[in-house]
This record gives sequence, C-alpha cells and structure tokens, in this order.
Amino acid sequence: MKQKKNNKSKAAPEIEQLESELKRVNRNSRFRKLLRSTIYTLIVVAASAVLVAVLFMPVLRIYGNSMSPTLREGEIVVSIKGADIECGDPVCVYFGSKVLIKRCIATAGQWVDIDDDGNVFVYTDCKDKPIDEPYLPEGTKALGDINITLPYQVPANSVFVMGDNRATSIDSRNSSVGCIDYDNIVGKIVFRVWPLKDFGIVD
Repeated sequence: MKQKKNNKSKAAPEIEQLESELKRVNRNSRFRKLLRSTIYTLIVVAASAVLVAVLFMPVLRIYGNSMSPTLREGEIVVSIKGADIECGDPVCVYFGSKVLIKRCIATAGQWVDIDDDGNVFVYTDCKDKPIDEPYLPEGTKALGDINITLPYQVPANSVFVMGDNRATSIDSRNSSVGCIDYDNIVGKIVFRVWPLKDFGIVD
C-alpha cells in the first residue's frame, strides 16, 4: 500500500516543461552549429589572407637602416608581386636566404656612373645630368661602399639597386651584392602599414 502511494506521488512531466527542455536543446544545437560555422569561416578567411600574402602581396618587416629615412627599422610594408618595376621604385629582392629592400636605380643595358659627391648618372648613350632623386634628403648623397668599375653597365635580365642610406647601404655598388636578377625580385613596395601614423603609399 505504501508502495502504491509513492508511485502516485510521481507526477508526469507537464507539457510546458517538455517544451521548455526541447527549446533549450534546440538552442544549444543552433549555438553549436553557429560556432562551427564561424570557426570554419575564420579558418577560410585566414587561409585566404595567407595565400594572398604569399602569392600576391608579401608583407615584410624592415630590418636595418639601409633604406633610411624612407623606410626605418621595425616598419611593416606591403609589396606587390608581378608589378612593373621602374627606375626609382623601392623593391624587395631575394639575396641568398635573405630578403633585401632597396631602390631600383637602373635596368638591363643601362649604364650607371657615380661621382665623388654621390650624384648618380643613369644613361643609355650619353651621360647628361644626374638623375632626379627626390626621395633623398639634402646632403645625404654619398659614393658609399663601392668596388665596381665605373661607369658600369647593368647585365641582361638584371637591375641595379641602391639603398637610400647611401653612406652605409651595401648594394649593387659592391660586387658582394651586385646586380639583382629579375627572377629574384619579390615585388614592388607600395604601402607602409605600420606604424599607423605613417600609414600610406611608399614613394
């Protein structure tokens, strides 16, 4: 008799309780689906960003001061692969296991000459006047570390590069670096993204 009384005391779940539990389960299921979808989306976006950075727009951090004051150590820049490289463009190039950032001064077939004051002449047939280099602050031109014979003709499929910090940069003026083969050009430097106060186009 006592047992029967206990059985009667166990009331069946109410409809409201069942509906509430069902809603909770559905909410949890939807949340898990949304979380999975968000994670998958973030992975795809991150992978796409890495792919773009590697294949088309490498992001580089500046080390050293060979391009100072145009680019300083610690700054972060973006380059574009496959861009047309012209004289005066800042470029990043492979040099052994390193990536160097310099400025394209002359292209294949052109002659390069530098006077004692650091004025650079680039010409094909006749030397007329120094090239215009507005990216160099007044008084910063220098002959630099040079051991090549001037005037110097840029070999086929190559570019002659120099750093903007002419007094200290080791570049095509020295045979330890020499001219850079076109195949070793990573890309053209186009934007500075860090520090934010200097965000913008790199000239």
